[in-house]
Amino acid sequence: MAYRSLLSLVLLIMLISPNTRQLVGVLYPALYVSVALLHLATSVPLVGSLSKRLNQRMMMLVFVLDIVSITLMSHASGGLVSGLPILLVITVAASAVLISNRTLATLIAALCALALLGDTTLLIWTGVQNSSSLFPVGLLGALIFIVSMMVQAVAQRLGRAEELARNRASDLYDLQRLNEQIVQHMETGILLVDGEGVVRVMNKSASTLLVPERPVIMEQGRQLSEYCNELAYQYQDWRDSGQHKARPFKVTEDAPPVIAHFRDLQPSTASEALVFVEDYTPVTQYAQSLKLTSLGRLTASIAHEIRNPLGAISHAAQLLQESSDLAPGDQRMAEIIDNHCGRVNQIVESVMQISRREPPKPEYIRLEDWLTRYVKNYLQGLSSPADITVDCQFNDLLVEFDPENLERVMTNLLDNALRHSGKATGKDSARIIVSLDFAAHQAMIDVVDQGTGVPRADQSKLFEPFYTTVDEGSGMGLYLCKELCEINNADLNYRPTEKGDSCFRISLTQRAL
Repeated sequence: MAYRSLLSLVLLIMLISPNTRQLVGVLYPALYVSVALLHLATSVPLVGSLSKRLNQRMMMLVFVLDIVSITLMSHASGGLVSGLPILLVITVAASAVLISNRTLATLIAALCALALLGDTTLLIWTGVQNSSSLFPVGLLGALIFIVSMMVQAVAQRLGRAEELARNRASDLYDLQRLNEQIVQHMETGILLVDGEGVVRVMNKSASTLLVPERPVIMEQGRQLSEYCNELAYQYQDWRDSGQHKARPFKVTEDAPPVIAHFRDLQPSTASEALVFVEDYTPVTQYAQSLKLTSLGRLTASIAHEIRNPLGAISHAAQLLQESSDLAPGDQRMAEIIDNHCGRVNQIVESVMQISRREPPKPEYIRLEDWLTRYVKNYLQGLSSPADITVDCQFNDLLVEFDPENLERVMTNLLDNALRHSGKATGKDSARIIVSLDFAAHQAMIDVVDQGTGVPRADQSKLFEPFYTTVDEGSGMGLYLCKELCEINNADLNYRPTEKGDSCFRISLTQRAL
């Protein structure tokens, strides 16, 4: 449409310009000017409709109007000698491209040829031209048909190629969206890091593992060291040495352990790299499971071998204590033997409980009601008075846990809390605090005591089997508690409070909410 407008202006300028006025409108200037102005007037609304796709009928009408206009201006200028009929070749070529129906496009070529022949015949009849002008007009008509057929063939091929490209683009877009969905929903965290250590892209899992409190979009474009110094150190070490030995680490003190792997995005360059961050908890749980299985097998093989002589030793010690001829020093020795026999038996019982442990039977528990009933029953079973408070502000909070397992965990934690509070303050007391972490989608049960706490150097050993800080302990209680929590999709950690009190926190994962 812009071509039509520009052509109309050029044809009018040719009539005004002294250098070209002898070429156009020599026979009928008034007709030439009228047709040129009419052609320009019809181009204005067509230019305004550039944003709209014209239908085939409208395109056919426009090309017929062009044929009539060019033919009339050619007639007013003397026919073929003016050179204006050559413009019909452009019209035919445009129609072959824009009109998808090949029959209609060929009809446009036929109309052009007929218009040329008709105009030339009229000029011959009026004496302006002679019959020899029919030959070049015939050649031009043949050229018009040749151009029409060639352009139609090319346009048809280009149309098929465009349709194929459109389909491929649609397939690629769908594939890209599918890949994005797969990457975003992978459990493995993925980060794209450039050569300067800036995170360009990260998926949802990476954001959950590194910065769970903020949306993933906010975390793109930051330095890798802003997420975790250890991760940035391992990445830089891999860049410098070209080798990486995966080492688990924690982003924060309370976060689960993670492990990172690094790969070049393009092996030939060292500009961008992919960082894969995975939750190391399943590996730890598997190692604990192997340890548990080995411990169970060991226990099953030696339980009777230990219990039989242990029972004999304990029985002999009790008989010695009942003897009236036993000296006071020997009496004390017999008590020590009996006490340590009981301790060894307790260790064997604890290990047997691990080996005989059955899969959990989770139920939905209304936490506030359950804790209230449990603490009441627990206090009634104590031999001495104690002060235990429950702080839960969530009346309708439901958690999924095996009630029997939760009772064993809470009993062990409260026993430890009362014992350590009594030693430090002379009063057996403990607090149970329930809170929610909305960002991490977790419910937390804190068992707080007023004991002296656990030294930082010993905190990593708290949940190891056979580790204890008291003489009468077996070192299996906290280990059992952590195992029971893990098989119920929860976690148990030690974290001192801001006031310095000891606190054991049960964190129930999202599947438990």
